[in-house]
Amino acid sequence: MSKVGERERITQDRIVTLFTDPSKLAYNYLGNWEERENNSNIEEAELRKYLQKTGKYSEALINKAIFELKKVAHISSHEDLYEPNKKVYEMLRYGTSHRTEALSKPETVHFIDWQNPLANDFALAQEVTIKDKKERRPDIVLYINGIAIGVFELKKASVAASEGIRQNLSNQLHLFNKPFFTTIQFVLAGNDSNGLYYGTTKTEEKFFLKWKEEGDVYDADAILREWTY
Repeated sequence: MSKVGERERITQDRIVTLFTDPSKLAYNYLGNWEERENNSNIEEAELRKYLQKTGKYSEALINKAIFELKKVAHISSHEDLYEPNKKVYEMLRYGTSHRTEALSKPETVHFIDWQNPLANDFALAQEVTIKDKKERRPDIVLYINGIAIGVFELKKASVAASEGIRQNLSNQLHLFNKPFFTTIQFVLAGNDSNGLYYGTTKTEEKFFLKWKEEGDVYDADAILREWTY
């Protein structure tokens, strides 16, 4: 597996700076995880720390909730990615309910605080090595409360952004890193010449959308030229 090039690294570092800037998004920087062992789409220590921080849940309830999330995020070799990803999304959106004792009322554990977004722990890591059927290394992975939510694949200006999209799509195959994508909700790819494109898991290449800022004008001909770059 080739090392990241200097130009890709400059783009990557610029995005990291944007996300971690305290005056902008203020994500926590987890580091370069190229050599880190056991990288996961559910970083249990980070998730446990967040759930404990809320002060709402007992240790027994936290243990049950994390166990259930990991079970739902598990995917077998013959299973399509769509259903596990959908189930994980539902659990992230609505939580999971458990009893800590046989006669107690069920309590709902929420993995993400949707009512108070700033109460969540936002973080990112670079060069996250995923060791599965074949080793791959997404350029940037975004985490909310220790749960991998988004991935970036970045290319130098002379390599079309579509190459990053295809790399993300191949990573979702069983031959590569399908289990990592059961929690992923945002799949992004781009470069300095084509801009940034986004989709979600299972989004086909032709359905990826270009990221637009307020005031940007949609130009179909320009987008077509970019794809044939």
